[in-house]
Amino acid sequence: MLMLLGATVTIWLIQSARNPLAWNIFDLIGPRGRTKVHLSPATVLLRDNGLTKDVQWDEYSLFIKGRRVLLWSGEIHPWRIPVRSQWLDVLQKIKASGMNAISVYSHWGLHNPSPGVFDFTGWQDWQVFLDIAKQVGLWVVFRPGPYINAETTGGGIPGWVLAQTPDDLRSNNTAYFEAWSPYIRHISEIIARNQITEGGPIIAVQAENEFTSNPEEGPSHKRQMMAQLRDAFTKSNVVVPLTHNDAGMNGYFVDGKGSPDIYGFDDYPQGFDCANPLVWKNLTKAYHDYHMKTFPKSPLYIPEAQAGAFDPWGPSAPTYDNCRILTGPSFQNNLYNHMLASNAKMINLYMMYGGTSWGNIPFPGVYTSYDYGSPIRETRALSDKYDHLKLLGLFLRSMPDMYHTDVLENESLLRTGSTSELTVVHLKNPITNAGFYYIRHVNVSTQDSFDYSLKLNTIHQELSLPLFSSLFTLRGRTTDLIMTDISFGDSLITYTSASIFFAGKMADRDVLILYGDMEQAHEAIIHLRGKPRRLTTSPSVSMVRNQYHGIGTAISFLPGIRQVVEVWDTDQQLVLYCDTETAFKLHAPMLQRRNTSDPFATFWNIGSNDTIVVGGPYIVRNATLDDGHLALFGDLEGDTMLQLVGLPQGLNRITWNGIDVGTDFELQEVLSVLTVPLGMVRKSTLLTLPTLENWRYRDSLPEITDSFNYDAWTVAENIVTNSSYKPLFGDGPVLYACDYGFCEGTVIWSGEFVATNEDRAVRMVINGGEAFAASVWLNGHFLKTTYGNSTRNTNIICETDEIFEFPEESLRKGERNVLVILQDNMGMDETGPHYDANQSKSPRGIRGYSLHSGGNFTSWKVQGRLGGYDRFVDRYRGLLNNGGLHGERLGWHLPGFPDEKWESRSLEMGLVDDRAGVGFFRTTFALDLPRDCDISISLEFEDDFPSPYRAFVFVNGWNMGKRIGNLGPQTKFVVHEGILNHHGPNTLAVALWAMERGQGIKPRLRLVLNHKFEGGVGADYEPGPGWADLYH
Repeated sequence: MLMLLGATVTIWLIQSARNPLAWNIFDLIGPRGRTKVHLSPATVLLRDNGLTKDVQWDEYSLFIKGRRVLLWSGEIHPWRIPVRSQWLDVLQKIKASGMNAISVYSHWGLHNPSPGVFDFTGWQDWQVFLDIAKQVGLWVVFRPGPYINAETTGGGIPGWVLAQTPDDLRSNNTAYFEAWSPYIRHISEIIARNQITEGGPIIAVQAENEFTSNPEEGPSHKRQMMAQLRDAFTKSNVVVPLTHNDAGMNGYFVDGKGSPDIYGFDDYPQGFDCANPLVWKNLTKAYHDYHMKTFPKSPLYIPEAQAGAFDPWGPSAPTYDNCRILTGPSFQNNLYNHMLASNAKMINLYMMYGGTSWGNIPFPGVYTSYDYGSPIRETRALSDKYDHLKLLGLFLRSMPDMYHTDVLENESLLRTGSTSELTVVHLKNPITNAGFYYIRHVNVSTQDSFDYSLKLNTIHQELSLPLFSSLFTLRGRTTDLIMTDISFGDSLITYTSASIFFAGKMADRDVLILYGDMEQAHEAIIHLRGKPRRLTTSPSVSMVRNQYHGIGTAISFLPGIRQVVEVWDTDQQLVLYCDTETAFKLHAPMLQRRNTSDPFATFWNIGSNDTIVVGGPYIVRNATLDDGHLALFGDLEGDTMLQLVGLPQGLNRITWNGIDVGTDFELQEVLSVLTVPLGMVRKSTLLTLPTLENWRYRDSLPEITDSFNYDAWTVAENIVTNSSYKPLFGDGPVLYACDYGFCEGTVIWSGEFVATNEDRAVRMVINGGEAFAASVWLNGHFLKTTYGNSTRNTNIICETDEIFEFPEESLRKGERNVLVILQDNMGMDETGPHYDANQSKSPRGIRGYSLHSGGNFTSWKVQGRLGGYDRFVDRYRGLLNNGGLHGERLGWHLPGFPDEKWESRSLEMGLVDDRAGVGFFRTTFALDLPRDCDISISLEFEDDFPSPYRAFVFVNGWNMGKRIGNLGPQTKFVVHEGILNHHGPNTLAVALWAMERGQGIKPRLRLVLNHKFEGGVGADYEPGPGWADLYH
């Protein structure tokens, strides 16, 4: 009798034959699950770079340590979550999704903030991150640039390089070479000691990013620069293969001077219009044809496959939840299956976790959140995209038949169904004959459903499909996968239209877990062996005996099945089926054994293929087995029933997060799916977050007063600039902030002149980047604010040309007059259209200035971040944390600053007299949140939109958000635990810049709970230096 959880089953049993030839072929691979699954390198022609054989490849896939591997990877930037103790959380979630690798960018501008200065400590410590990746069991493709793009200021090139390089960026000229060489040397030392050859997780290094080899565009001598970069890596003992990411199927650096060992290209077919998330673009790109034509001797590698989209500034920007719809589960299903059907065996999803572009990390096109609509949210919570992606990842993990396939073309497989509406792609493993048939719409954007039937050949006979009905139905915006001649352990699936969650060995049995949407019927032909333990009588599952004699038992799964159904349960095999919603709640952690000296013990298919299946928890992070003790670690969301499949023999103890689970181990002998209530786990409690009150206030724009002393400011006296964008007009020096060491954040200019009777106004062209703003005062009198703009990357204004008129009462004729300009530098641009690398030399500052009278300014001075990029104060949080506001320069944003004598004034009262200017607001609050929980908290603004203000939010000294009240869209700013102290005091500072007077600017700010899960990884509070540490 079959045990059924949540449904009923009727079955008919038949004896199925086993094809000797087929099983001899499968024996070449070995039992799925326990043996290392691979094809011997001796049987295929492998290539390598001549420096190591630990990473090789053929035209299909990578070989790692001699094992054929399908690289299924996700992008994460650890510098976008600058809390070391949170890295484990994100990497465990990536591993739990079925991925076996990650891809990471290293940010040159963060690590090398000024000439000769390098920082790889604290939250910038790559060794800590790489150790965690190895601990979790994820291979790493390391991408150090020098240029990375990544929606970060200057594409990752440091500001000092942008200012000091007279010739082309991203070329082989001496100045640029001497700028990047020391950084590459330093980062290569870290790479070298963490390569797979040294027992580390790094298997490849990407040289540069999205660059062109076309001599007709971009900087000159590109190939020479790439050759210099390749030589630099080699001389620094980097021996793993070098890769390249072409910005599309352009054929750039496929071969020739400076080309990598393994070529790849990126693709973002859905685009970035998150405001219209239901409008799809078609998948028209022929990846396989391009592969065969352009680089047929190496694997089809896609280093950036779209997994989300970035969202720009602007009142109509929809925020990232819409981006998550645009690139949601249906998009994932179509794109990734299209890539797999094209025979791609190296795929990296950009981004798997986006994180936070805190401080001045962003380039002008994006705001603070870099959530990206990713499968893992900025808060680290899992989205519905993650659930679907996990099903694909775990399928790929247990399907080595997929790792070595040919695309069979010119086949006629449709019996019914129009080829103008549907397309079928057949992948076939040339060794095992396993077949994978991808059926998708010719126009994937269609929401129409189409019926079809197929005629397929298995290793036994031709099949007309479906078996139990006349037609399949392909629903709109989906891709179907039908499989033939698939092995699970020592057993064979002749055919299945149901999806596979797991196929392999568990506890010495061949285990197959199938699933399908509850609204649809599914079917399979499986070679069943042994005498079943249990039977039941229900119409939900039926088995047909005679029609398919010799090739297996035909099984029909009718619509309506819920939960897990035990289809076949013998001492040799276990076959389960469930609906898709139930499959989302299943996890398949790798079963790790403790006390092993193998440096790769945590890597699937290299260290171990043992696993169990666990149903119920929010996530299962880890599973270890030691001396009969099964230890499970993960998170819970509410009360949970734990379902365990594939338990190893001889268990005497099961624990969840260290707490014993009450288990009757005698049931393990008779039940294949063991259900255990986690009743001992603490019940969820309602969290109450404190109200933000007891604010202290102080004016933060003394620069506009007569008494302010500018003596310590930098004199702006340059008469030339290395920027490609030269000044437009003016009677004196170049006023580009980066030329004076202030490349990012707020910058303040002061210009002095002696007024004549003719002076009535000043004309200025101010450049701050997309969505910037600049406010102007004369002798303390507010003139006006000039606004940049962005509306979903349309109507972009990065530079304004305006007349600033002088009110009569503001001008001091015949005397010294001081013009003060406060501008927000939104970051430096990335490489521009046609690979214009010098676009990054953005002219942030005043490109043109002239008095209405034609008179001259007598002097100009400038002030930005205290110390510029040479002598900046906060070396822990780094160069990009701060701008040049008066309060920032004095450390008012830091914990411990003595604000007792400040005025008591609430943030929602705004600035005194509702004036235009800048004020600093400070408060403290304490948290005492439950331990052993994963809790995420944000700061959320509540005010009328639009409102002409900017707010810079500092939490315990970290600049965690820039709120632009007149543009938006971001109102909610994630503050990661570790920056936020969940078990003690916190300091909150808000620099409020009111850009107009008399507008009633009164923002409200509150703490909000994003999520609470029982479990987590126990993130530590990582306090940075306080005011006393940095200023005394």
